[in-house]
Amino acid sequence: MDSPYHANSNKNLQSALSSKNRPQRQNALTASFVFGWRALLKIKYVPEQLFDVTAFPVMFTLMFTFLFGGALAGSTGEYLQFLLPGILVQTVVFITVYTGVSLNTDISKGIFDRFRTLPIWQPSVLVGALLGDTVRYMLASTIVILLGLVLGFRPEGGTVGVLSAILLLLVFAFSVSWIFTSLGLVLRTPNSVMGISMAVLFPLTFASNIFVDPRTMPAWLEAVVDVNPVTLLVTASRGLMHGTATFAQVMWVLIASAVFIVLFAPLTMYLFRKKR
Repeated sequence: MDSPYHANSNKNLQSALSSKNRPQRQNALTASFVFGWRALLKIKYVPEQLFDVTAFPVMFTLMFTFLFGGALAGSTGEYLQFLLPGILVQTVVFITVYTGVSLNTDISKGIFDRFRTLPIWQPSVLVGALLGDTVRYMLASTIVILLGLVLGFRPEGGTVGVLSAILLLLVFAFSVSWIFTSLGLVLRTPNSVMGISMAVLFPLTFASNIFVDPRTMPAWLEAVVDVNPVTLLVTASRGLMHGTATFAQVMWVLIASAVFIVLFAPLTMYLFRKKR
């Protein structure tokens, strides 16, 4: 026979479990922000994640400006006006791979399975991760712009032009992140996600107009570079910063971003639901 203590404990437990005052289920927006905050907390405990956000853009900007600026543009100051918007694009686009890497890491450690058992809007796991990475994109953009101003970068489009270019870049980066999120759900290890992602990004960024004018390239290569989505983004960003952007240049970037989202967001959600 159970002791009075055990009987009282069981009664209290049953009372707690049967209570009608249960926590209210969070809506999709709240759940997404919670997972976004989780993505930012990772930086607190693994600050090495900020290395690509801080060190790489500084290194690329300094190296290409002072090593190749004189040869490519005649002066480092003139080349910086051309280079900096491209470096900004390259920096943020490279960071987009970490959404897929982080997701694959959660899968490898079993955390992903735990999230799937929670009574939440399931896509919030992915949407929150993308929102958290958007903060990383803004941090990287701020560092590149501040460094450029210190070195002598003077955007003719003013503050409005710079902010518009950053906003366009964030939209594009958000859309590209869905591609690497899909890879994170398919590939087996975080290293494989990183390796394949970089194998895709290096040709896309270097075979673009980030570092040189495509008109200096062979005709066949110039044709390829002109339709590169990264080239479209750099052209629009450079134009916004210097006050020469056209409506068509911005629209092509938005169209490319919409295509990426339409293709890869549903694919990501399908893989997410099917993941075992």
